[in-house]
Amino acid sequence: MNRRDFMSTTSLASLGIMASTTHQIAFPQPEKGFSLQILATNWGFNGTVDAFCAAAKKEGYDGIEMWWPTEKNAQEELFTALKKHNLAIGYLCGGHQKDPKEHLATFQKNLEAATSQSPIKPLYINCHSGRDYFTYEQNKAFIDLTTQVSQKSGIPVYHETHRGRMLFAAHIAHNFLQKNPALELTLDISHWCNVHESLLEDQAETVQLALERTGHIHTRVGHQEGPQVNDPRAPEWEAAFQTHLKWWDTVVALKMKKGQALTMLTEFGPPNYLPTLPYTQQPVANQWAINVYMLNMLRKRYTNTK
Repeated sequence: MNRRDFMSTTSLASLGIMASTTHQIAFPQPEKGFSLQILATNWGFNGTVDAFCAAAKKEGYDGIEMWWPTEKNAQEELFTALKKHNLAIGYLCGGHQKDPKEHLATFQKNLEAATSQSPIKPLYINCHSGRDYFTYEQNKAFIDLTTQVSQKSGIPVYHETHRGRMLFAAHIAHNFLQKNPALELTLDISHWCNVHESLLEDQAETVQLALERTGHIHTRVGHQEGPQVNDPRAPEWEAAFQTHLKWWDTVVALKMKKGQALTMLTEFGPPNYLPTLPYTQQPVANQWAINVYMLNMLRKRYTNTK
């Protein structure tokens, strides 16, 4: 089978998925303790932290997600803006070094600061943990560390399913999830769609395990050839969009049944995540408008349930 025939067959299979997931599932009556908070990303926002927080508040977000600022003046700017606009916060933490020990040391420093030095208690810490080329044991050290820090601080610490990181692929994540029962995820399943060049139809068991261990969701829609569709409202992306909604619905239903809190981030990114026209680099869609659309869609879908 050539590539064109294969992709046509895959598209038809995806349409079958779309037909089964177009309608919203019947959510259970939420148990006491369930809550949903939707956050904004400053990724791609050109302006001050105060301006970003003001814009997020105006649109109706509950809070924001940002990288933990390591500079004192940046911390004060952020804390002031959060209090001024009455917004919650979730922090990103990570490392960048190629040496595992140096990477872990930087990660630990940022993680411990984010969980102990913020005057506004974060809803969670989202980790860009490890590297895809570290060994299992080298990456496991990040899980062991975050388990200890989370237990000590009382702040949930999640590991993101992100390309280039520890949980970059579904089958790799499956191994980590099986061997580390304390591991909880930030689900950005768009990355797995890209890595596996599919909507994960053949990895249902792994996907279900990941959904059951998810505490935070990055609600970006990926597809077979990339981590972000250009505009989720476009009809050509209906199959991918509905498949992601099915996954998110499952997590929401689990949280409702268990009476647990859930956070979501609308994380459609700027160029070059957002495709652009050649030569001019003009974005083909409006990033902020897409994220606000996602905010309103998610709010309606998960808080106006019958």
